Parts: sequence; C-alpha cells; structure tokens
Amino acid sequence: MRAALCALALAVGMTAPPLQAQVLGFSDLQGWAQDDHRAALSAFLQTCDKITDAEWAPICALAGDANTSDAAAKVFFELMFKPVQFGTPPALFTGYYEPVHQGSATRTPHFAYPLYARPPELQDGQIYYSRAQIEAGALRGRGLEIAWLADPVEAFFLQIQGSGRIQLTNGHILRVGYAGRNGHPYRSVGQEMVARGLRSPDQVSAQDIRAYVRGSSSGMELLNVNPSYVFFRVISDLTSDQGPLGALGRSITPMRSVAVDPDFTQMGAPVWVEKDGATPIRSLMVAQDTGGAIKGAQRADIFYGTGDAAGNAAGTIKDGGRMIVLLPIDRAYALQPEG
Repeated sequence: MRAALCALALAVGMTAPPLQAQVLGFSDLQGWAQDDHRAALSAFLQTCDKITDAEWAPICALAGDANTSDAAAKVFFELMFKPVQFGTPPALFTGYYEPVHQGSATRTPHFAYPLYARPPELQDGQIYYSRAQIEAGALRGRGLEIAWLADPVEAFFLQIQGSGRIQLTNGHILRVGYAGRNGHPYRSVGQEMVARGLRSPDQVSAQDIRAYVRGSSSGMELLNVNPSYVFFRVISDLTSDQGPLGALGRSITPMRSVAVDPDFTQMGAPVWVEKDGATPIRSLMVAQDTGGAIKGAQRADIFYGTGDAAGNAAGTIKDGGRMIVLLPIDRAYALQPEG
C-alpha cells in the first residue's frame, strides 16, 4: 500500500465536489484496441467485490464470465462502461514499486535503522511525533521495531513506497505493509531540493535524491523536511508471486494497478492511462491504491512491480498525458450537465 494513506483510502466513492466530466467513446482512447484487455480484467477482478455501490454489483457478477479471452474482455468493458475524463489534462504520472532490502530482526552495528510498528496509542488522524522527532529517538526502547535496515535513506524510501520485502540474516523474507501514519502532511523532498536551488525540476528523481542525501552532510536534515512518517505491519498471508497489498486490502498487479486520489477517482474502477514521456503507456489499469502525494483528478502513481529493476523504472517517471476513468454507463451519463 502506498505511503501516507489516509482514512479515505478505503472509500469506494468520490467525496469531493464533482468536477467537470466529459463522457468519451472508446474510439477516443489512444491505443485502446491494442491493449491486453484480459490482463486488465484479471486485475479488475481482484477488487471488484470491494466496490459496494449497488450499480457495480451486476457488473462484477458478469466480469468473471468475460475472463476467457482478450476479445471477450474487451467486449465486456465496452458494454458495461463509458470512459469519463475528469478535470483537465495534462495528467501527472509517477511510478512506485515494492523494494527488496537486506535487514535484520534485531539491531546490529550494521543494521541500525528501524522500521517501526504502529504505536498502540496512535489514532487515525491524530498529529503524532514528527519524522524529525522519531528519528531523534522518540520511539526508541518501546519494542516497536519490526526490522532493522543498514541504510537510513532506504528506510525513508521504504516509507514512501509503503510496502517492501526484507531479507533477514537467517534467509527468511519478511513482507511489510502500511499500518498507519503520524498525521503530519506529506512534503516532497524533491520539491524542497528545487526550492533550495539544489536541482532543477527536470533533474529530480528518486535516484538523484538518494545520491544527494548520501553525499551531503545535511542530507538527513533534508529528509526531515517531510514530517510525515509511516508505520508498518508484518504481512504474512501473501505468496512470493503476489504483489503487495493495496488500499482495498488485495494484492496489486505490476503495470495494471494505479494509486489515485479517492476524492476524485472511484476506488476499484478501471482507469485508462495515456502516459507520455520517454516510455509511453497506453493501457487499462485499475484504481487499487492511494497515497499522500497523490492529489487531484488527473493524478496517478503506476505500480511497476518488485525489486531493483522495477524501482529503477519507477523512479524516473514524472510524465504528462491523460487519465480517463471507466464508469458504469448510467453513472457516466448522470455526471454530464443537462442540456
């Protein structure tokens, strides 16, 4: 699950004031005919039953019958949905992934940076200790440590990703997922680097932030600019081939799951992604996650998968384009202004 999820993460409807909505046709979607619709349908089926709105129930009931071929899946989407564009492009697409780190179940001279479980007294929405206070030892000695990493920068980025795999010294793979946050607003370290004149907007990437923090005496102070802090829990019911849990409590799928802003995008809905940039994407994905930095109707974070290769790909993504939500036909037309 993405870092800094809020209480709205489990919502399945849009709660913000309605935006201008433009109903489109499938012929308006660039590359629609060339996509792997069955792969998208398989991802959709992962969380369809989590959508509690009554109008989705018959759609979900029919979805499984269409999961027989790409042609059947394509017809299913075209019969059951209408594409709706909320807000005004360009969209902002970024990427995230599930990191894999070496770690230890106990503190050692090498593995000295903790991942904390959620403190039992912390309530949803409560303003708790800031990142700087926690890093200075506010939770030390309470037995909340789940695991220990060797690199404080990777511990920071693990919180940004919100889930990960820790290979312990005994060979066991520990999977951790989002358990809560400290209530402070998320602040972008990359934007702070730009504001300080350390980088230009087109230079900032996850890899660049890592390199700068590790090479600067003030690097850790820069990370503390983001007061938001994420707590973890051990995830024990996922197989090695399953992705991490998303905001709907189900495993997410590489290149088919996106994190969105649930105030604007229906959680569980199919989302057509037209990402531009050096590696264009024209693909149907599913809104199955969310995150503190994902705000707005034209905003999505694409899940790239697990491990270093996925991280290298995800860390360079900051592209424009357009995102379009697929909604049940009646709901789509109801969003259009009369006349």
